[in-house]
Amino acid sequence: MAGRSLDDYARLAREGIDHVLAESLEAVERASAETRAAFDRTGLRPGRSTRAGPPDTTTKILDRPWAAPIAVGPLTGPARPADEPAVLRAADAAGLPVVVDTVAANDLANPVPTADGTRWLRMNGHREHGGIERSVADAERAGFAALLLPVRSRGGGAQPARPDAPRADWADLERLRATSALPLLVAGVRTAADAARAFDTGADGIVTDSLDTLPDLAAVAGTHRPVLLGGGIRRGADILVSLASGADAVLVGRLVLEGLIVDGEQGVTDVLGALVRELGEAMTFTGTALIAETRPDSLRTGHRPPPPVRPTGTRGGAASAPGNAVGVLRKEDLHASLSDPVLDTMTFLNEVTHRYPDAVSFAPGRPYDGFFDTEQIFTYLRRYLDQLAAQGRTEQDIRTAMYQYGPTAGQIREIVADSLRADEGIDVPAESIVITVGAQEAMLLVVRALTAGPDDVLLAASPCYVGITGVARLLGVPVTAVEEREAGFSCVDLETAIARERARGRRPRALYVIPDHSNPSGTTMDAPTRAVLLETAERHGILLIEDSPYRRVSPGTPLPTLKSMDRSRSVVHLGSFAKTVFPGARVGFAVADQQVVDASGRTGLLADELAKIKSMVTVNTSSLSQAAVAGALLAGGGRISEINVEPAAYYGNAMRTTLRNLDARLPAARRAALGVRWNEPTGGFFLTVHVPFRADNAALTRSAQEFGVIWTPMNYFYPQGGGDQALRLSISYLTTADIEEGTARLARFIEAQAAVS
Repeated sequence: MAGRSLDDYARLAREGIDHVLAESLEAVERASAETRAAFDRTGLRPGRSTRAGPPDTTTKILDRPWAAPIAVGPLTGPARPADEPAVLRAADAAGLPVVVDTVAANDLANPVPTADGTRWLRMNGHREHGGIERSVADAERAGFAALLLPVRSRGGGAQPARPDAPRADWADLERLRATSALPLLVAGVRTAADAARAFDTGADGIVTDSLDTLPDLAAVAGTHRPVLLGGGIRRGADILVSLASGADAVLVGRLVLEGLIVDGEQGVTDVLGALVRELGEAMTFTGTALIAETRPDSLRTGHRPPPPVRPTGTRGGAASAPGNAVGVLRKEDLHASLSDPVLDTMTFLNEVTHRYPDAVSFAPGRPYDGFFDTEQIFTYLRRYLDQLAAQGRTEQDIRTAMYQYGPTAGQIREIVADSLRADEGIDVPAESIVITVGAQEAMLLVVRALTAGPDDVLLAASPCYVGITGVARLLGVPVTAVEEREAGFSCVDLETAIARERARGRRPRALYVIPDHSNPSGTTMDAPTRAVLLETAERHGILLIEDSPYRRVSPGTPLPTLKSMDRSRSVVHLGSFAKTVFPGARVGFAVADQQVVDASGRTGLLADELAKIKSMVTVNTSSLSQAAVAGALLAGGGRISEINVEPAAYYGNAMRTTLRNLDARLPAARRAALGVRWNEPTGGFFLTVHVPFRADNAALTRSAQEFGVIWTPMNYFYPQGGGDQALRLSISYLTTADIEEGTARLARFIEAQAAVS
């Protein structure tokens, strides 16, 4: 698809076009807004097909075979480019019909050659005597297979082909039916009554622009008269939703126009190919093997709009406002972050994993749980309770420590501080630490505290962990990416980003970075860059938010943390015990020893401010979880590195095994020919593979469905776009056998995808 997605075509089509074309696109979008909203509130249910092999998208409409239930067009109005033949050729090649209107088909006596493609002619109303008869004769002579007449119905009806064209009415329909034996479809039908009238007048099918009324219209049409939906289609999944709601096919005009504007005939080919591919993916997701097997129970939610809100009296005598009915909320009235694609990325990945349980998955970044002994939890708890008793705590003190909320900032801060001192050389007082519900909460607390207004910006080394991007979206904080070079993070790029943001009148507050074995890229920042980064942060007056989840589950001696090198309190250090103790504990921490001065000159610690926010978010971190983590730290003499010797060796071996098998499956000469390369992390859970094709959700679905291997698209991790031709592999949860089989499948997928791209 020339490396472009449907979203790319939609965006690029609006860049550099004249205002007439732009207004036309906007008009099309406004006209389909109601249907688009219906699609947005509807989903598909996962299912499993009883048939082997990929789904079959072919169908038959009016006794003619189509490669998919998609008709192109109508190609009408000022938005129709002059090179219509390009659309006709692309549709022919795709095996899809095209709806041409009488404005476009200027000389019906000499039409564009149709090959084996199907042409429908969209008619207009005629006021002059004999106009319909002449148009029908021309259409039949030109070889059109069907006629489409937009009729003004009770529901508002369809627009004519151009603003100055006369609108057709039911009398035109009767004259057309009496004149031509060609199959006749009526567009603009929105009610069951109008559908019945159309069929009574002799229509062979109908077209509607309303997703909500499709079930009623389909019931009137029965099984032999096609119902098509025109308008609002943006995804292959929308097509399957339409079919499950009662449509036999859909009309697609706007997407085709966008492809044509951006890339001519190739753009139309790409857009149609993507739609058919996405339709197949949606069918696979729902377990639909054939178009004829599409069923209403594939829909996750009903299509009926909420019932109208009945005016109800209030003390002030005002009626309830629409949209305020109990149980009915408008998406646009919810926080904007809920529509952000960042919040949907992992949901899609989880759906793919669920749909293909037999695939080898390099996607999950969770720890291998073979090291976790269930009984060990009780040993850890007892170790902590013994520590409390040894400190002279009474039985009541211990009971309170375990059964009550405990201090908001945490009750094991001293133990964590001792561990950081012993393992990391981070020497900070316990009161500068806040114990959090995982590192994710720590990110939220820090970003919330540091961003005071709309001009405050969070910088992030990109690609970056989606958790920090999600936090920023939820809080409404702008994120500026500082993209890593292939050689690693560059402080020159950081300085450029800082200068650019300040020139825009914004204030960069902090940079989020994972210096060791980063998620997602797997890169590690070298020692000289760490030193320069600290100096740069101090000079520009920004903080560094250092995340460090993978240091102590990696082989070898790690480089010093930024915090251990910090002499100016420029680093807020985040940590989590998910990888090093066990994920279910959900215990993390933030080291925030920066001083905060209030208006009266009194000073405190940033950690105190974080604790205030936490008191309004989670109140405290589970006392039971804190106790289990504390017991583990005490059992290891305060050194996480000591209790993770075996896991670190395991993960190191898994990484080496993955790299070795990749090299065997795709030797240097072969990957050079393909344009494939990967980095070679020395630890952590992740590595990056660069490929010569777009590694997006569509490619991921094909990889899982046809090759039985799952990975994560790297474009999930770029806050401002990027990573379109790279994928992330996680090695943490796979056995040696899984890695060997998975890399073999991955190599086959890369070879096949590179060939078609």
